[in-house]
Parts: sequence; structure tokens; C-alpha cells
Amino acid sequence: MNYTKLEWWERFQQYHTAFPTVGLAVDLSRMKVDEAFFAGMEPAINHAFTAMAALEKGAIANPDENRMVGHYWLRNPALAPTPEIAGEIQRAVAQIHEFAGKVHKGTVAGAGGTFKHFLLVGIGGSALGPQFVANALGDPRSDKLKPFFFDNTDPDGMNRVLATIGAELNRTLTIVISKSGGTKETRNGMLVAQAAYESAGLHFGHHCVAITTTGSDLDKVAVQGEWLERFPMWDWVGGRTSELSAVGLLPAALQGLDINGVLAGAKAIDEVTRSTDYKTNPAALLALAWYAAGNGKGLKNMVVLPYKDRLELFSKYLQQLVMESLGKALDLDKKLVNQGITVFGNKGATDQHSYIQQLRDGLNDFFATFIEVLHDQDGPALEVEPDTTSGDFLHGFFLGTRQALAENDRESITLTIDTVSPFSVGLLIALFERAVGFYASLVNINAYHQPGVEAGKKAAGNVIAIQRLLIQYLTEHPGKGLTAGELAVAIGKPEEIETVYKVARHLSANGCAVEMISAATLAATQFGVFQ
Repeated sequence: MNYTKLEWWERFQQYHTAFPTVGLAVDLSRMKVDEAFFAGMEPAINHAFTAMAALEKGAIANPDENRMVGHYWLRNPALAPTPEIAGEIQRAVAQIHEFAGKVHKGTVAGAGGTFKHFLLVGIGGSALGPQFVANALGDPRSDKLKPFFFDNTDPDGMNRVLATIGAELNRTLTIVISKSGGTKETRNGMLVAQAAYESAGLHFGHHCVAITTTGSDLDKVAVQGEWLERFPMWDWVGGRTSELSAVGLLPAALQGLDINGVLAGAKAIDEVTRSTDYKTNPAALLALAWYAAGNGKGLKNMVVLPYKDRLELFSKYLQQLVMESLGKALDLDKKLVNQGITVFGNKGATDQHSYIQQLRDGLNDFFATFIEVLHDQDGPALEVEPDTTSGDFLHGFFLGTRQALAENDRESITLTIDTVSPFSVGLLIALFERAVGFYASLVNINAYHQPGVEAGKKAAGNVIAIQRLLIQYLTEHPGKGLTAGELAVAIGKPEEIETVYKVARHLSANGCAVEMISAATLAATQFGVFQ
């Protein structure tokens, strides 16, 4: 891309598309696209438009699980294929508003008084979306409830959160989110939270709500435990596209954020991205640019660089949305394709001092996605130099980095929004949801299942089963040290020597009765119960 400044200007005019009704602009001028590429892709993107229209009408868009895909209905229930589904969505939003109102007024309160905090227990899409929105729109000076998160099964991490909440646990509302109710990480977090409440002499259920499907294991626990409220999830909404369901709307409403504005932004960009002319469809433009960058095979990574602190967590949110949706071994015809786009990111101008050096001078294995926010701040701005504010410097770093990358043949997309607001946050969420769907159609994959995630869960379950067998065997045979190889044979898992070693080593490091006797080699290291 060896252009002069004037030639860059010409490309900018040609490949910069404004969508003023929603406060968005998409700039592909720094991508290696041209009219010949777009013309050649027109049949494929038209097919994607047809597939998306069918999906929105209730077609089985996730054939592996025989499910509809309905996250677009969440912000426009009128699109739902049945009046029953539309009614469920509307009732859920009304329930969220009503419950949040009661919490804010103190008519629903904790043992210590009006709730001051909420603790969200979830993982993946049940945490990443709420965390992104809480950070993007929240403000500790005005939040009605302060958010905390258990988003992993790390006991140290959970203990740190509980220590921060401290004595105000009695004024903390816990939200447990699990569609099936069987997600182990979430279950573990729930049990840790429950133990903390009970240790403080508090009734857990009287400080807790559930977001889950009707009749799930979690739903049953909530009923039996007399939890404050239960909010719905549906099998036609995947975790990574659940932010505009109760999963994201309830915590945002409790925080005091404008969830109607978020829904309005998503609905508005949905309407724009239903255009069947790719030139006037920002999500189609994104999907086509991704295809061009990676030759339709994901050969380049996506580096997300928002030049706004409030959007810092957007790249983490997009990692799941993009990578879980597009990272697939097989296409819809069951052919091996190993598709995907790797996403990583930071924020501008922090990236100036972290990895921009490699992006400009190292491996050319990426394309950047800059997010430019026009409005710097509310209120008067301090001039840090004559006629120059901190926001001006931030904007200068963005433009300088964008140009520096282009001059060294590094591609970039720029998305421009007016400001970070509930409307624009909803817009960004829905824009990338649609772009992911279009791209999946372009490369003929199922964007709505996650067989790799399920494989990981199964493997983890196998490890826990081995641990139980080890503990049982060593407890029943005290006073004898055995190597990992001997233990593997003893528990009937002779091929699992490495796993046996790692599990036994972990047990010995965590206050368990299992002890390790070090040796010169891993194979000779012994484990046993000696007391």
C-alpha cells in the first residue's frame, strides 16, 4: 500500500462510509480491498444476506444442535417467529425493570439494608458481556450498585473479591448465571459465595437471584433455596450473544445503566445491517474486509484498538464472540477447514508503549481495528499544552499509529462512533454479532455451536475423575509411596501417567493428605499418604 498522502485521501473518500442515523462510520481505506474484490464477492455476500434473513425468521441456523438462533429478537421482539417468544422477551425486560426498581428503592434489600453491590457469578458470555458494559457505561460516582465478578473457578481470585466486599456482604446481591445450571465453574463460584454468606450468618437465598432456563438444575436450586427471583434464559440464545438478554440487562439495570438505550442502539444498527446492498451495510463491509485480510481462511489476526478507556474490555468480549463463533474445524458440509480469526487487543494510546513496535515492524500477520470516539469528555477540558488537550493527544496518537501502520503495509479498519453511550455500546455489540454471522456464511461454517468448548469440558471431567480415583486408592493404601506410573496402573488408567503425575503433584501442594517424595527423575518421584 505505497500511496502518497493525496492518494490516501482519495481512498478515504472512496472507502469511508458514514451511517449518520446511528452515529457510525466505517473506513476500509487502509485495507487491501478494491472494486474488483467487492464485485467478486457479491454472490457470496448475497447468499449471506439470504441466510441471515432466514435465521431472523426462526430457521434452524444451528443444525448441529437443532436450534433456532434468536439473539436479534431480544432487541426487537416483533421479529420473533411466534407470539409466545415475543411475549417472553417483553416480560423478561419488564421483570428486570421492576426488580431493579425494587432494589434501588430498598423494597428488596439484604440483611444489612439496601443493596450496595452485586456479585455476578458466571463465566464466558455470562461474564464477559456484563463486564464490558459495566466498564464502558458505569461510573463509581453514580452507580447505584457497584459490580463485582466471579468469572473463574480460581479460589484465590474469588477470595480476593470477597475480601474487597468485606463486611458489606450483607448488602450484596449475588447473581448466578448458567443456562443449563451444570456449568462447573459457575457452580463452584456459587458454592464459594454461598459458603461466604453462611459463614457470615446470612441466608444465601435471600441475597441471590438466578438467570437460567426453566427447570434447569440451577432453577431447582433457586426454588429450593428461596432465592429472591429467577430470570429466564432460552436455548435459542447462545452465551456469547446473550448480553442483551437478562444475562447483561439485569446487572446493567442494577448498576443503574440505561438498558433501554442499549437495546435501542442494537435495534437501530440491526435495521441498518439488514440492507441487502453491502455498500450500505456496515456489518457486511466488516465481514468482507475480514475475508479480504485473511483470504477467507483467517490467515491474519484481528487486533482491536479502541482509543477510549471505557472500551478497554471490548477486545476481551470480542475474543469470545469472534473466536468461539468462527474457530471451527469443519464447515457445514463436514469438510475439514480449520477456520477462525484470532482476536487480541489493548487500548490506545497504551498500545503505543506495548506492542505497536511489533505491529509496525514485526510479523505482518494481522489487521488492526481502530475504534475512534469523537467526543472526548463531558465538561471543560484542561489544556496540557497551548490549544491542546489530553483528548487531542489521544486523537493524535490514533491518527499517527494508523498512518504509521499503513506506511509499512499494515492493514487497518477504523470504526468511528460519536461518543460512548448506552446507544453506541448496544450498537457495537450488535454490529459485531451481525458481522460474525455474515462472515460465517462467507466461509460456510456454523457460527452458533462450540464443539471445542464441549471437548474441553469433557477432558476436564476426566481429570477430576482420575483425581477421585487417586485419592481413594492412596487413602486405602496408606504408608506406601508409589510412582505416577505405578499409580496409573493401580487405578486402571495405565495410559494416563502424565495426568496422574500432575494431579498428584497438585494434591500434594494444596494441604491434602497426599505427600510427594522427590526423586532425581519425574518417573521415580513417589506419592503417598503417610499419616
